[in-house]
Amino acid sequence: MAGHEIPEPADRKRPVADPTVTPLAAEETRHACDPVFRHGVVVGFDGSTSSERALAYAIGMAHRSGSGLIIVHVANRLPTTVWAGCEPPVFVDVPDHRTEVLGLELACADYLSEVPWILVERGGDICHELEEVGREYSADAIVVGSTHGLVGRIFGSVAGRLARRAQRPVIVIP
Repeated sequence: MAGHEIPEPADRKRPVADPTVTPLAAEETRHACDPVFRHGVVVGFDGSTSSERALAYAIGMAHRSGSGLIIVHVANRLPTTVWAGCEPPVFVDVPDHRTEVLGLELACADYLSEVPWILVERGGDICHELEEVGREYSADAIVVGSTHGLVGRIFGSVAGRLARRAQRPVIVIP
């Protein structure tokens, strides 16, 4: 779901596939993402207060740098051992309609009109998925909100784990 789409000029023709080119070579020439979002700002967003503060900071950062904003929502994944009691644990995607709701809320938000943005849904470990999206878009930074409470103390905060393992700057917003 894109919050801001850039229309293609009517006079731009799409290249026709050359039957003599091997599929591997064709894949190498294709860009991984829209150039507007290349070197953009990745922000983790789940609708919480801390993620809203992180989003506000990321919007300002993207606006100042003239880049796009990649908003990432990581959907829930739970081990099947919760339901089936099987070994080893296998992870399954739990239906998460929260991304659709967040997308609609963001599409109606006036504060996002200043920057081009997209909403990316992923499933899995939050740290891994944020770093993966950052790698795919060659992001200049990843912005996340800080985790407060018992869960962060027991399992470690997403921000702390991401800061230790990320290959790009991580900005943690309190």
